[in-house]
Amino acid sequence: MPREKKTRNSNGRSSIYYSEKDKCWHGYVTVGVKDNGRPDRRHVRGQSQSEVTDKVRKLEKERDEGRVRKAGQNWTVETWLKHWLDNIVAPPVVTENAYSAYEVAVRVHLVPGIGAHRLDKLQPEHLEKLYRKIMKQKTKFGPTTSAATVHQVHRTVRAALNVAVRRKHLTGNPALEAKAPKVEEIEVEPYTVEQVKALLETAQKRRNSVRWAIALALGLRQGEALGLRWSDVNLEVGTLTVRRNRLRPKWQHGCARPCGKKYGGYCPNRVPVRPETAGTKSAAGKRGIGLPDELVRLLKLHQAEQDREREKAADLWTDTGYVFTTPTGAPLNPRSDYDEWKRLVEAANVPDGRLHDARHTAATVLLLLRVAERTVMGIMGWSNTAMAARYQHITAAIRRDVAERVGGLLWKPAEESSETTDDGDGGDATGEPAPAA
Repeated sequence: MPREKKTRNSNGRSSIYYSEKDKCWHGYVTVGVKDNGRPDRRHVRGQSQSEVTDKVRKLEKERDEGRVRKAGQNWTVETWLKHWLDNIVAPPVVTENAYSAYEVAVRVHLVPGIGAHRLDKLQPEHLEKLYRKIMKQKTKFGPTTSAATVHQVHRTVRAALNVAVRRKHLTGNPALEAKAPKVEEIEVEPYTVEQVKALLETAQKRRNSVRWAIALALGLRQGEALGLRWSDVNLEVGTLTVRRNRLRPKWQHGCARPCGKKYGGYCPNRVPVRPETAGTKSAAGKRGIGLPDELVRLLKLHQAEQDREREKAADLWTDTGYVFTTPTGAPLNPRSDYDEWKRLVEAANVPDGRLHDARHTAATVLLLLRVAERTVMGIMGWSNTAMAARYQHITAAIRRDVAERVGGLLWKPAEESSETTDDGDGGDATGEPAPAA
């Protein structure tokens, strides 16, 4: 078959031609505009005109459907994930805690596992293989990594690749097709009223005892409770306002010469790399809450005790304004706070539970009291009603109450039933004759 050289189209339309130089057919398709304003023309090649024609038509279809990968840097998974962390989702775009979870998933799992892949060559099978590998890893907290950890990795890479798709560095998100291990929902058993009383009674013998009363009675998140300042509390009116969230400290070395410590937190001249507090978890988290009279009394006692500690510490006292502090006025470390909770649970001789289970307990108490759902949302700082299903649990006491009400309705005593039925003589339950038709 004779082969003739075909000229390029000058008006931006696709073109196909044969080159005598390399004895191949070539095709060019204009798919958009580059960052510098010039036309973005993509090149395909093949050994026959029909082969190149098919490639050109495929590229034109992808262009028309908006599925053409953007021209520019040839990203690897590692370079894209680091760019995403440093330039796209860095605070204040997301909260410090959310960013920290993303950063750990990227640094610990994603970069070592799939970082060398070209971004546009990443497949769902690569992710699924990584997930299985992570599940088999041993950890210091258990024999293998939990499915919840794998899901955090999955959510992180899915979020990062969604941005890559929107910015046309990818034509599709392989994480949407990858299957992550199923996470078994663990039903939290909130503490009973008797167990809550045991915790509160035991807490009275310890420092910052009202800290646990606030957790169990009001359901504040750990960061919300530790972020409370006295300016947020009105003991005269009996209210407090949640305005901020205490963050776990993060440090870097501040020594002029190596101090020999592996981690920045142990450096004698350590420097903080994140603020003490951030905003609440959501807009709904910033809220006002009414205080029971007993809790107001406990807070007044706590304030007086803190004043005595201030006098005792003298020049060592740091006036931070926090409600809950160390003996020298510094804000409490969330890790130390968690350890104190574990000691309290053991001392009170109640079932071991997470600190966050106190929030589940507070939400369930509101269910026991039959507080209106809208009010519960305001107290707990929820932005949607679906959270009630996660935090309010049908306890044995609630089941028994429902059973008694059902029994009272279906199996009323005979004398009660006869009082509400016709007496057989045309009268009503009061004995009065029925009105004439």
